[in-house]
Amino acid sequence: MLDTSEIIDLRPPRNKVRPDRPYHFLHEQERGPDGALKEVNTIFLTNSECPFKCVMCDLWKNTLTEPVQPGHIPDQISYALRRLPQASAVKLYNNGNFFDRKAVPPEDYEAIGELLSGYERLIIENHPKLCGPGCLSFQQLLGGRLEIAMGLETIHPEVLPKLNKQVTTENFAEAASFLAQNDIDARAFILLNPPFLTDPEEHIAWAVKSVEFALHCGVSACSIIPTRTGNGAMEKLQQEGHYVPPTIAALEQAFEQALRFDGGRIFVDLWDLKRFSECNHCFEERKQRLEKMNREQRIYPPVSCIQCCE
Repeated sequence: MLDTSEIIDLRPPRNKVRPDRPYHFLHEQERGPDGALKEVNTIFLTNSECPFKCVMCDLWKNTLTEPVQPGHIPDQISYALRRLPQASAVKLYNNGNFFDRKAVPPEDYEAIGELLSGYERLIIENHPKLCGPGCLSFQQLLGGRLEIAMGLETIHPEVLPKLNKQVTTENFAEAASFLAQNDIDARAFILLNPPFLTDPEEHIAWAVKSVEFALHCGVSACSIIPTRTGNGAMEKLQQEGHYVPPTIAALEQAFEQALRFDGGRIFVDLWDLKRFSECNHCFEERKQRLEKMNREQRIYPPVSCIQCCE
């Protein structure tokens, strides 16, 4: 288990970012809570690093070392929206916590609400422990529905404390309940192959169990994320035998099992999926199948490949 200082010491350099520009933005489609396919604009905001130094996180690479100044977040949103097509929903992902005052100044809430007044839904990300009155104040400024994505990661009782996330399953359940009581939707991020869980069968089983727990807590969506290296700490854990990279086959199995649950949408994160592929021959077809399952929330027949015997 690595502590915060060790995690920081193992880091490679940050990427160069501008405080008045998002570091990335894109347009995508996602199945909405009503079952309809929605057009979504996703903006990756540049802001202050998350105070919680999770051992598996590499999102700090595109963050600032100082608090965000008022006005910069609205500038970033405006910059991206001028370059994106029309959509019904917006995701503001900020590599941390929307309700961390150093990341998104409360003085900017009103301007953000005005910029997004024409959207049906806004999805932001936040740590379970930071879900409180600030969520409600911001909610009042929106014309559409608010959804807050939170990292549950895993419910494995021995693994979760080792992630340095400083959260418990009880914290997550309390945050989800608070949001539901205040008419705010929630989604959960679930890890496939978190560090300190190295048995191939347990990888899948605990990802699926974690999805089931999140749905029981009342979230409307879960996103299964393959855990990757790239932050220094994960490379060290892999060298020491405490982390095993996931495979596409494992992601497919976890996705298929999770899609059988009732009560919420299930997605898999396909960012940098190629790194988890062991066969160039079938990769594109398998990726397209996962994309289709994300969009349609249905299980499709698996891809067979004579090259890798899948």
